[in-house]
Amino acid sequence: MIRFGAVYPQTEYETSPARVREFAKTAEELGYDHIVAYEHVLGVDPASPAASSGPYRLEHSFLSPFVLFSFMAAATTKIEFATGILILPQRQTALVAKQAASLDVLSGGRLRLGIGVGWNQGEYIALGENFHDRGIRSAEQVELLRALWSQESVTFESRWHHFPQVGINPRPQRSIPIWFGGGADAVLRRAARLGDGWMTNDRKAEAALPALEKLRKYLAQAGREPESFGLEARLRLADMRLQDMEGELRAWEQAGATHLSLNTMGCGFQSPEQHLGALREFADAFLE
Repeated sequence: MIRFGAVYPQTEYETSPARVREFAKTAEELGYDHIVAYEHVLGVDPASPAASSGPYRLEHSFLSPFVLFSFMAAATTKIEFATGILILPQRQTALVAKQAASLDVLSGGRLRLGIGVGWNQGEYIALGENFHDRGIRSAEQVELLRALWSQESVTFESRWHHFPQVGINPRPQRSIPIWFGGGADAVLRRAARLGDGWMTNDRKAEAALPALEKLRKYLAQAGREPESFGLEARLRLADMRLQDMEGELRAWEQAGATHLSLNTMGCGFQSPEQHLGALREFADAFLE
């Protein structure tokens, strides 16, 4: 059965505590299974020599997902939270392990960590990390995250990490699921080898089929069953009318999607009420 989520409309939604709380409580009350939040630490001025081609700039608002989800967790009881995606290689691995573990403990095991390598070179430069080796570093980071979450004392020596018998406390009571975002072939290979699921950026199920075929081949090569691996897609309300979504929803279901999240950004909404109203309309149409 597909699990339905709501994308928190970061760049279009009022950041007051009352509004953020209202979004989380409304999503939970309507029957959504999870909330997805995008993120960036820094916005880059388009005039900067380090500016990369991408959808977000200085003017776009992003709350830190670990802080955002901790706040939302305190206002809810069962809805889950997914980073979609956290740009892992621009962060210290130990700090991510600590923040994710703390959130998972305080939320009662409601975190799913979506990770990716990002596109914003200026952000990497400002955070003191190498943009050009971010993919291979992310694979090592996943290995280390799992060690820190599961072992009291971790010794880890590599090109990028030097852990001399250290650990985090408290640790989560489970292995926090790690899902990969991005569509490059190298990402699909890493996801199949290391991940618990894949978050696709494809807007239509048909467009995702070639990547899914590759992914399943890589899962088989890694000795893993496709049924044990998750697939999250997003339905953009800006791309289709609500009454046209059922066909696309069924197409994703046939493609093997385990999670579908509604994205209400890009519709020209001018108020939080419009975003919440769209969540209600979708819930009335598709959530049991």
